[in-house]
Amino acid sequence: METKDSNKDFTFSIEGKDYTISEKNDISKNNTAKDTKKQTLHVPSLTIGAIISGICIAIVVFGVGDLTGSSPLIEKQLPEERADPVQITMDTFFENGSPILGNPNADITVIEFGDYQCHFCNVHFQNTEHKIFDEYVMTGKVNVIFKDYTIIGQDSIIAAHAAHCASEQGKFWEYHDILFSNWNGENNGWASSENVLRFAEAIELDMDAFVECNMDERYAQKISASNADAQRLGITGTPAFYVISSNSQQVQTLSGAQPYEVFERVFNSMLEN
Repeated sequence: METKDSNKDFTFSIEGKDYTISEKNDISKNNTAKDTKKQTLHVPSLTIGAIISGICIAIVVFGVGDLTGSSPLIEKQLPEERADPVQITMDTFFENGSPILGNPNADITVIEFGDYQCHFCNVHFQNTEHKIFDEYVMTGKVNVIFKDYTIIGQDSIIAAHAAHCASEQGKFWEYHDILFSNWNGENNGWASSENVLRFAEAIELDMDAFVECNMDERYAQKISASNADAQRLGITGTPAFYVISSNSQQVQTLSGAQPYEVFERVFNSMLEN
């Protein structure tokens, strides 16, 4: 790289070709086009540094082509993949989930996407869920649906399937509670096939029916469909909540183990409108 003081030009070379940045204000376009090996950019002196930086960045990121116009600077542009539009309907929220807990005609429905092995799902269960149930579900203002998003491991699927089998005997929510009450981390066996049988015995399920349901994998497709719903909604972690007003069809999203007061504000705002 070299500088030429005679005309206050700044000249540099890339792959054997010379490029000059000049402070001259009065050079015709014809003179610029005559020399295919040299390109002069006429800009105010205050912008010289920015142009040099831009060219250097282009060289580092893309490589350099012929800057005279005979070939583009970017030799290859990655094709933009055209994604098909994702259709979200109320079925995306309400299908493939648990039985409704609470008044089916409540003004508000809370959809929770969760994983029984998820740490923050357990935090929500321990710290917030019971108060929501006492203050809003048991009073008929809110109902709740739990949907599976089994993202942690195989035991997540085992636990989810066991809960749906318990649902056949009218005890989904009891089984849901005993799973979270026995939470003990991720992928360490607490939700294994053996342990889900113990939980079933603890809430006095018909064990023959429960075992048969799990052996048949009756709800594998339902769990897979619920996972697909979560992906369609763009959920990247659990728990994820959708608070839906039946009156206005307004949908409010909440992510993570939010404190009770956050849910309270959302519920009261919807109930007032």
